[in-house]
Amino acid sequence: MTIAFERTPDGEIINDQHLIARVLSEAINYINYLKDKILVFKLGGSMLEHQQEVLQDIVWLHQLGALPVLVHGGGPYINDWLTKLSIPTRFLDGMRVTDAETLEVVRMVLRGQVNQRLVLMLSQLGANAVGLCGTDGNMVQARMLDERLGFVGEVESIDPSSVHTLLEQGFIPVIAPLGQGPDGSCLNINADLVAAHLAGALNAEKLIFLSNVVGICRADGTLISELSDAEARRLIDEGVISGGMIPKVSACLDALAAVPRVHIVDGREPHVLLRELCTDQGAGTMIIR
Repeated sequence: MTIAFERTPDGEIINDQHLIARVLSEAINYINYLKDKILVFKLGGSMLEHQQEVLQDIVWLHQLGALPVLVHGGGPYINDWLTKLSIPTRFLDGMRVTDAETLEVVRMVLRGQVNQRLVLMLSQLGANAVGLCGTDGNMVQARMLDERLGFVGEVESIDPSSVHTLLEQGFIPVIAPLGQGPDGSCLNINADLVAAHLAGALNAEKLIFLSNVVGICRADGTLISELSDAEARRLIDEGVISGGMIPKVSACLDALAAVPRVHIVDGREPHVLLRELCTDQGAGTMIIR
């Protein structure tokens, strides 16, 4: 039998048993801290192919006493269906132009395909999950963002009562980013913004964005494990944070008005949530107020 080991800085050998004890002693403090805390996870559409281990981590955190809420996107799946149905796809300033025909596809994919798939997978992993969208129970009230974008909304208010009820009953809520307009219409809303506003309305302890990047990096490419909101704004001004990271970090900064800590992690990494939330080293970037 081979025993794995490593050495401490002073040369002491640590074998498997010592490693396990050290990991558990480190994790138990975080587990106790997260118990009964609301954690909002945002799973991007591009991350859905890596969802098995992400969902497993969420189920384990739930079993350990945390209160997870999952908000998801679905952009790639929407694009696929629009192509299959020969419906043109148009973007304006990086946002999907959503006419009435496109909106029907968006609703079908987000509610009927992605949301139900995530609920089923969570159930298969042993969790009780319920799928919702922002129009259920008047959860997300929104207004049209720009007439040129069609049925695209921005969040005006969040009623978190239905989510609180599900959490109290032991369910994991899984939420599609749709909202209700002032005339009762359904509006397509950026999932990052829904997650940020919902985390604030729930007084969540943490908001975690699962992305396809390791986190926020310095100019030399090294990962920044922790930074303040002021430091994040400085990095945007200096151009270190650029391109597609700007709206994501901006959503993080908006959420910090009501949420103490926001994380950006790489959803492609195995069990990234456990490493980010239950270890000293972490796995991505945590932005603090």
